[in-house]
Amino acid sequence: MLNYLKNIPENKLIKQFKYACVAEGITCILLYLIAMPIKYQWGIWWQMIPIGTLHGAMFTWYLALLYFVKKPLNWDDEDLVFAALAAFFPFATFWVEKDLVEKKMNNK
Repeated sequence: MLNYLKNIPENKLIKQFKYACVAEGITCILLYLIAMPIKYQWGIWWQMIPIGTLHGAMFTWYLALLYFVKKPLNWDDEDLVFAALAAFFPFATFWVEKDLVEKKMNNK
């Protein structure tokens, strides 16, 4: 997979990263605001499996793309660390997409 990411044109890589930011945030909403309350309120646990798996895949996709978008977006190490830490805070990837990606793309 890493060789695949190395060969993607920069504009497509940034576009995939923007999608990953939004997808990770949406699956986080599904997990925290829908699946977990259903599980703990009504004891319906089985719906956690597909939503949790999907969120894990989006989380991994986001983290895998981080390293490869650093150069095209002209991120310094501080931006990379903030973007990586954002993956561990609910809904922070929306901020990464709007603040770090959009501002850097407009400054090019």
